[in-house]
Amino acid sequence: MLILGLDPGLGTTGWGLIVAEGNRLSHIGNGRIATDAKRPLADRLLALDTALADLILTHRPDGAAVEEIFVNANPQSTLKLGQARGVVLLGAARAGIEVGEYAARLVKKSVVGVGNASKDQVHAMIQRLLPGAAIDGPDAADALAVAVTHAHHLASARRLGSAR
Repeated sequence: MLILGLDPGLGTTGWGLIVAEGNRLSHIGNGRIATDAKRPLADRLLALDTALADLILTHRPDGAAVEEIFVNANPQSTLKLGQARGVVLLGAARAGIEVGEYAARLVKKSVVGVGNASKDQVHAMIQRLLPGAAIDGPDAADALAVAVTHAHHLASARRLGSAR
């Protein structure tokens, strides 16, 4: 199963693609979708949507996973993050891809073992779980972590289903 992990953001949305075959994970690719902060909000959201649509069309993932929103101290930042997240969810849904949503603490716990792990710890564990992957920064590492979390949850659901 090809899984697209997404770490939404208006300035930068991280993406990561992995293949999950049972408990075995393989890195396919990762990167960042950046928008121009000088452009109007609508243009930035459109740019994010267009880039995500191209990514989905190129790779045709079987599933996707998105990090849930967290509330920032700045309500304006939270609103912009929510709008970018909406574009990401819409893009996946438009392509007919089922989307798993995971809280940041759950992603960190799934990958590192603790829910309060730092970005550096997440990045280091992703390097271990996906050896040889050249990771394009912290946003891409977070996206890969979301994809890994989704793969683990799908594998657990299959095991629970087969145990019945």
